Amino acid sequence: MTIQWFPGHMAKARREVEENLNVVDLVIELVDARSPIASQNPMLQDITKQKTKVILLMKKDLADPKVTEQWIRYFVKQGHSSMAVNVNDTSDIKKVIQLVKEVGSDRLKKLMDKGVNPRPLRAMIIGIPNVGKSSLINRLANRKVARIGDRPGVTKHQSWIKVRNEFDLLDTPGILWPKFDDQEVGYRLAAIGTIKDSILSLQDIAAYVIKYLQEYYEDLLEERLGIDADMYDMWDVFERIGKRHGALESGGHVNFDKVANIVLGDLRSGRLGRISLERAEG
Repeated sequence: MTIQWFPGHMAKARREVEENLNVVDLVIELVDARSPIASQNPMLQDITKQKTKVILLMKKDLADPKVTEQWIRYFVKQGHSSMAVNVNDTSDIKKVIQLVKEVGSDRLKKLMDKGVNPRPLRAMIIGIPNVGKSSLINRLANRKVARIGDRPGVTKHQSWIKVRNEFDLLDTPGILWPKFDDQEVGYRLAAIGTIKDSILSLQDIAAYVIKYLQEYYEDLLEERLGIDADMYDMWDVFERIGKRHGALESGGHVNFDKVANIVLGDLRSGRLGRISLERAEG
């Protein structure tokens, strides 16, 4: 499976990110805590590889906390500062501000040692669509400065935002890369709602999630959907879920699209429990 697209505003956004890197001191990269590597844009990784980086694992309240801790250790080993964030937790917002200040202070000191006049710390925030960037920016600024939406591509341009007189933040549009060659990446991003449901078959996405849950979260799957790890026939799985949750059409037949929506809705809302779709290596 190869999914391909590259909207014009995303191509323009990539150029603008690249052009503005030389005016910022560090990059704040947002990833989805449920699937941190899949939600990293490889294009942006290449562009920003020489910059000091803070990696924030967003939507930690939906992710498996033990797995999230493993991912934080993974990114720290890669040489980045990292923490998990729930944008509705004010203590997390304060910790983000403090972390950015701490990471950027060395950079500012070096500049002043070279004779550069004192100035506020400058950070650029990047991430793929629907990772929670606008919500975080509004919390950091303590006012509504960024549009929030549950569809990709809400932010279409760059803008500077003052973060409580602590540092200046350059907002950027959420950027996807031209194609997914890895089937796992496509399914993970579709499962957590990063890419539009119309890109892939809803039933295929739901089947991927169910198989993953059977391997890693059997108890949650059985408790919520009535499925155990020994059910391998996906037709039977969909039938069981559909009958249990009333996803029926005229004649009493199970509507598989309704079943897929139930599975994905429960995953994305957290009703299935705190689930991570990706494991850290090492």
